[in-house]
Amino acid sequence: MPEKADDAARDRVLAYFQKYPQTVLDGDELMVISGIGEWARRVRELRVEDGWLINTGTTYRELALDLEENETAELVEQLKRDLGLDPFSMRPDQYILASDTQDRDAAYRWRQLNKIRKSGGSVRDKVLEYLKLNVERPVSGEELRYLSPRTTEWARRVRELRTEYGWAVASRMSGRPDLAVGVYVLEHDRQARPNDRKINDAVRVNVLNRDNHKCQVCGWDYSQKKPGDPRNFLELHHLLHHAKGGQNIEENLITLCNTHHDEVHSDPAAEKRVEEIMLKILAQTAQHI
Repeated sequence: MPEKADDAARDRVLAYFQKYPQTVLDGDELMVISGIGEWARRVRELRVEDGWLINTGTTYRELALDLEENETAELVEQLKRDLGLDPFSMRPDQYILASDTQDRDAAYRWRQLNKIRKSGGSVRDKVLEYLKLNVERPVSGEELRYLSPRTTEWARRVRELRTEYGWAVASRMSGRPDLAVGVYVLEHDRQARPNDRKINDAVRVNVLNRDNHKCQVCGWDYSQKKPGDPRNFLELHHLLHHAKGGQNIEENLITLCNTHHDEVHSDPAAEKRVEEIMLKILAQTAQHI
């Protein structure tokens, strides 16, 4: 097949993905659109060489399996709503363009992945290494799957990094509705305080939803993120600290930006103000029950 024909086929496939972003597309559709038998190779080139965040059905199915295994039925239902279908039924020859933003450093990043994949260490260590090389940059579940030899392990390790080791690996399932399903971002290169770890994802999402995904002190959210602003991400703060018997429950958690979270841990007056804000939130919540 002449090279120009291959290039034209890839352009047609990309145009089709861009026409239907975040929509499940079947391999049969892409074969017809491409007009060639090697349509799957063109899809891989779009992902690996051109930097389009294209996930396969396998990625979403494995994500759903991990959520189900950890008894987070609420998040499984959210995943179904976001995808518009049952992820457990998705096939390897189904694809979704998870983001319409192109990463022009894709070829370099896949070289990173290859190097990390061949290195020693656990899957969790490999996933963390890759995320730390791409802090604040979205990566696809397909990229993280590449580091894992076993089904669903990549999803389990990502969740562990967030809920047990305190790394701020954000996704739509962990309370970042601005991210597409199957896209992940390491928000910053530091672990959370030990007392702020091990928050269940379902609890995390419920608190963020209750607080409208805004810092409850200043109102900052991710849509306001800009260069030079020290506020870069949202965290959950425990009103009653673990050392004093505080639990990872919604009534003990409040959403703060990183700046005000740092302040509340160093200034007793700021901590008192946050407690007063939380009392108002709890009173408003009780009125709606």
